[in-house]
Amino acid sequence: MILCVGLSPCLEINFEVDSLAVGKMHKVISRRTFFTGKALNVATGLSRLGAHAVASGFMFEENGRLYEQEMHKEGVTYKFVWNKGRVKEVYNFVDRRSMLTEVVSDATPIGSENAKQLLEMVADLSKNCNAVVFSGELSDGLPEDYMHQVLSVIPPHVLKVVDTDGYRLANLLDCGLDLVKPNMEELFHATGIKITDRDSMIRACENLLERGVKRVLLSLGKHGAVICDGKQRLFCTSLNVAMNTTAGAGDAMVAAATKALSEGAELADILRCGVAAGTASVTLPDSISFLKDKYDEVLHMLTVKEI
Repeated sequence: MILCVGLSPCLEINFEVDSLAVGKMHKVISRRTFFTGKALNVATGLSRLGAHAVASGFMFEENGRLYEQEMHKEGVTYKFVWNKGRVKEVYNFVDRRSMLTEVVSDATPIGSENAKQLLEMVADLSKNCNAVVFSGELSDGLPEDYMHQVLSVIPPHVLKVVDTDGYRLANLLDCGLDLVKPNMEELFHATGIKITDRDSMIRACENLLERGVKRVLLSLGKHGAVICDGKQRLFCTSLNVAMNTTAGAGDAMVAAATKALSEGAELADILRCGVAAGTASVTLPDSISFLKDKYDEVLHMLTVKEI
């Protein structure tokens, strides 16, 4: 069982309109709704790969019940701490010129009692897990060290995977992390090392290893990914596919890499699985995850080399 913990779900609604002007009425050409949140996206990806995924974290009473339907549809077990108020909502309006206008409504802040309840829930659920994925942002109302608190209640024998922004990642390096998945910008913020070439990139990855992380999976976007564990440094290039969206690609990578890690896979296979899922996810225009058939197709075409 793999537990996916997230603190900040997000309801994202994308509108396509002919034009957008203040004070005017607009006709919607298309509308797509995504029940997202990095940990929830990871849980979905794990389930599509056949893993037993459990989604946990905070949820909100006014507009969060539809998340339960989505998790049920994806075959994901869920157990949330329910809060008053609303999930964060993001409204994206795209007009015929492909101009994006974004309107954001933040989530209701989390109270101290609910914060304590989630710590107790994670401590209980993680006892029976092979791995815990902790990803996403810190919700309003939570103390700055709350991510550290969550990771601290996970038993030592359970694998810990983290995907969060670089500044917060830098404060979690003493938590016994088995895998982290930064992108280039997050790696810079976590290490302070300016990345200008391959050598500086490797030096930054090894900086995280020296500070306690066991494996660094560095996402290079459409170019693939690098993984390092202090013994090996490996690179896997992505395939050239039709890219419809990048939303959720990093979460797909985390899902597949975590499943492989929890099954005791070699470092090269962890990398290949992560790149395959990230690549497969960008081919779907109306989803924040990937199709298993596409994942399998991409996986068999990927090669890994030492760097």
